[in-house]
Amino acid sequence: MSDRVYIFDTTLRDGEQSPGATMNAKEKVRIASRLEALGVDIMEAGFPAASEGDFAAVQDVAAVCQKSSVAGLARTSKSDIDKAWGAVQHAKHPRIHTFIATSDIHLEHKLKMDRDQVVEAAVNAVKYAKSFTDDVEFSAEDGSRSDRDYLCRVFEAAIAAGATTVNLPDTVGYAIPHEFAELVKYVMEHTPNIHQAILSVHCHNDLGLATSNTLAAIQAGARQAEVTVNGIGERAGNTSLEEVVMAMHTRPNYLDFHTNIVTEQIHPASRLVRMITGIMVQPNKAIVGANAFAHEAGIHQDGVLKNPMTYEIMRPETVGLSKNNMVLGKHSGRHALRSHLADMGYVLSDEELQDLFIKFKDLADKKKHVVDEDLEALVSIGILRTSDKYSLDYLHVSAGTGVKPTATVGLKTNGDVLMGAEFGNGPIDAAFNTIAKMTGTTSEMLRFTVSALTGGTDAQGEVTVRLQEGKNIALGRGVDPDIITASAKAYVNGINRLEYLRDNPVISDKDVVENE
Repeated sequence: MSDRVYIFDTTLRDGEQSPGATMNAKEKVRIASRLEALGVDIMEAGFPAASEGDFAAVQDVAAVCQKSSVAGLARTSKSDIDKAWGAVQHAKHPRIHTFIATSDIHLEHKLKMDRDQVVEAAVNAVKYAKSFTDDVEFSAEDGSRSDRDYLCRVFEAAIAAGATTVNLPDTVGYAIPHEFAELVKYVMEHTPNIHQAILSVHCHNDLGLATSNTLAAIQAGARQAEVTVNGIGERAGNTSLEEVVMAMHTRPNYLDFHTNIVTEQIHPASRLVRMITGIMVQPNKAIVGANAFAHEAGIHQDGVLKNPMTYEIMRPETVGLSKNNMVLGKHSGRHALRSHLADMGYVLSDEELQDLFIKFKDLADKKKHVVDEDLEALVSIGILRTSDKYSLDYLHVSAGTGVKPTATVGLKTNGDVLMGAEFGNGPIDAAFNTIAKMTGTTSEMLRFTVSALTGGTDAQGEVTVRLQEGKNIALGRGVDPDIITASAKAYVNGINRLEYLRDNPVISDKDVVENE
């Protein structure tokens, strides 16, 4: 059996199903380019049947990827498969990924189908997908809670119909590592034609065991791991790409497998996904958390100074944390900025560079040094935003002891600038009240978070807000040296994302009822 493990990244699909993490097409393309540089073998670009916006975004991703396979998700209906193929057909390496649930609880309560009907649906879907491309993946949703023999029967039928990859998902994060490994072994031993396909696993983190289950499955014979950057995803998230890859990289004596991942690209990919989705990474998150390579205890610091391996089992440089010696400031020119951005993985058009250069100069006037985190923020906010209905044009606040906090706001929309003013409990609340009245939003703020992008008193403030309007949840993000301005930008960004969701309603592959 080969020791090669294929990395199937679903950040753009399952990761996007994190509440509020909806990305526009340009943001998806930017992440896709980073994932390709990271070396993922397959990226699942979206669920084309979910919305016209998702269809278009998958098309855009398919058009730019030259090395990675691009997959579109589809239920077992012909209409879904047609949508998936329409979205990925121009990819250099297209894949159709079709799925249907196989657990009795899903058959009875969601699908209203018997076992024979599900097998028939799976076979028909794979055959139909195979008429478009040789690269077809079939997933048995809720596989970890399915009857073992029935699961083998479904996989055998799917492979016979032409599936080149069969996926065993732990859809609700129910499995325990030893149990999941035994299930993988059973499937390998009792599916007669399993050698004709790659067995994949897709684990969720509801019990905090996604990475452990994935590694156990790989040891048991699975050769494709379905993961997301930073472990983002529905509920408690998906298996973390960086954890699976670095576990194999760091412990080859026990996990003797290899991937095509360029580990030095892990941290840049993590930063980009965090900035675009607005989903913060907890400081003590393995591999990519802010504290992952920080040492505060004196004993630890002493040991690391003498030999980093005393308390670091991997070098920071291995995951892309090596520091660039080039310092950017207000005297830096376009060439230096373009070169530095290229080193970070951003290749911008002349128009994008010019727009970014203006923002860079404005920031450099406020900060002595502009660091990578600042540039990431400028790119993600200044370049990646598309089709925003509102933009912050003017903000003035008045607050202090004995003063009723007041905000005056100018919003640019459709080429016009609207002005408004309101009171609040504080300057930020006043700004939010003004923006809410001007935009007519009925959204509820679920969360408001403030952090600093870097250290130092001149650090840019980063604000994220989570807004809910009906069933739609959107994350808004704003960055500025002034925290009140950053807050206003974040709120406007969140409202723009809600506008996008209203125009591009999305359905979840976990919530739909299959009746084809």
